[in-house]
Amino acid sequence: MTGHVLLVRLAAPLQSWGVVSRFSRRDTHSRPTKSGVIGLCAAALGHDRSEELGELAAVRFGVRADQPGTPVRDYHVVGAGRYPVRPRDIITDYRRAAALSVGMANTEGTSFGHHDLADWYGAPKYIVTDPDSGALVSKQLSRGALVTERWYLADAAFVAALQHPDRAFLEMVAAALESPKRLLWLGRKSCPPSGTLAGPLSSGTVEDVFRSTALLPSQSVGARPSPRPWAWIEAAPGAPAAAPVQDQPVTFDEDRRAHTTRWETRTRVTIAENATEWDVIP
Repeated sequence: MTGHVLLVRLAAPLQSWGVVSRFSRRDTHSRPTKSGVIGLCAAALGHDRSEELGELAAVRFGVRADQPGTPVRDYHVVGAGRYPVRPRDIITDYRRAAALSVGMANTEGTSFGHHDLADWYGAPKYIVTDPDSGALVSKQLSRGALVTERWYLADAAFVAALQHPDRAFLEMVAAALESPKRLLWLGRKSCPPSGTLAGPLSSGTVEDVFRSTALLPSQSVGARPSPRPWAWIEAAPGAPAAAPVQDQPVTFDEDRRAHTTRWETRTRVTIAENATEWDVIP
């Protein structure tokens, strides 16, 4: 498929493109995924998660690693400890009300929300029915800390390419990326993008545009981007040297989120001497 190609600048202090994301461990791919970038564009356009992806899912995708970044691990300790009791905590577990009334009686003049209970975790978990009263109570009154880890790419900069035969459609996406209707992030909510996202819109193929567009300006002092960066470009199923990847979005609906298989090739890109320079706000 030939047509037009929109380049998207994906640069930030941190980004994270999850492949397997569980509560205790959330990883990141070494590069932006098609699912993540299409989700970014859908959010910019103001689409609801339940909406059909339509032409967004049909674009031919590619990504060039101008600055691959450095993997970093963020160690988390979540939960445990004591927290001020909230009104809903009393409603969901009558035992809290009885225990709290004693403490409040001894601290007159202190506003509600500044009281806690010893050995009582502030967020009720494992709600069950009390056999005596029939009320809903928390089966777990306290708990130890949960250890989690999250992986990010630090100081990375990628160029994503969206190829589509309809230039007007890509122009609409480009405008939305610069004036988004929803908040945007690079794979995770803690990773907002920096500067300009929408790059040049050119005629041709992903391969042609990657070669004819200069590397992104360096984000790090002293960094030396590779003159021949790696690129991963969507290919037809069974194409020579193509490998399957499971990041073709089908729907982002929270109740039936699904992805399917697409194919891509990995190649080095030699930037042309007369390559088009970037005009972006870093």
